[in-house]
Amino acid sequence: MENSKLPKLKEELLELLQRQALKRGKFVLSSGITSSYYLDGRIITLTPCGAYLVASIILEMLKNKKIDALGGPTLGADPIIGAIACLSHINKIGLKTFIVRKLSKEHGMQRRIEGPELNINSRVVIVDDVATTGKALIEAKQALDEIGVIVSEAIVIVDRLEGASENLEKVGCKLNPIFTIEDLGV
Repeated sequence: MENSKLPKLKEELLELLQRQALKRGKFVLSSGITSSYYLDGRIITLTPCGAYLVASIILEMLKNKKIDALGGPTLGADPIIGAIACLSHINKIGLKTFIVRKLSKEHGMQRRIEGPELNINSRVVIVDDVATTGKALIEAKQALDEIGVIVSEAIVIVDRLEGASENLEKVGCKLNPIFTIEDLGV
């Protein structure tokens, strides 16, 4: 993709987020924090246009990085990972993807990390739709650390600016958001 297309893709994604994903009211977030707004990233990533925009932008962000795979915590990362896998195949990049479960399955292969096998010292980037405290990303990173996979960066669609960047930095992972909540006018 030409770099000149990136600003237009981001502009389209921002408009979708503002129009469809941002909800006002009283919400309890997964972190336990109460908020006057909720950002439902899956409203966007589970649509054809949103999935395409997010996957295109993230692939562009990864363009010059040497990584072996891309994945993230279920459920927020699932549609993002699927879209990226498909678009990377179409673009002949062939990026491997994976999903990190909260807990290992109790049956079958009993895996916590689903997808193609990741080798010790594989370099990966993790993704999610929204980051508040970064808890889901940190838990995914810890699961990958346990098997010797190197995670130094996380990409999210929106950083709520409520500690995720600082918390991820403490575990050696840089947060790289497409947008911050301020970009959405909140």
